[in-house]
Amino acid sequence: MVDKKVIFQCQDDLQMKAVAVMVQKASDFRSTVYLVRNGRRANAKSLLGVMSLGIENGAEIEICADGDDAQTAVDALASYLDNPQN
Repeated sequence: MVDKKVIFQCQDDLQMKAVAVMVQKASDFRSTVYLVRNGRRANAKSLLGVMSLGIENGAEIEICADGDDAQTAVDALASYLDNPQN
């Protein structure tokens, strides 16, 4: 299991798009990937699940992955969530 905490940095008007793109990126990996916020966990490959976490600008999110490409998945999602405008 690989995990990393990040702070979600996104303009308010781009948050939904950023979350949708993040779900799409998570789906590219074979590993099981979860996002954790305030003690609640959601499958990072599920748009509805991720939306249920109520991710907003400045939120601390933990990315957890387990599988063959777990480290790559965590690094890619952490990089994206740190700056989803790029």
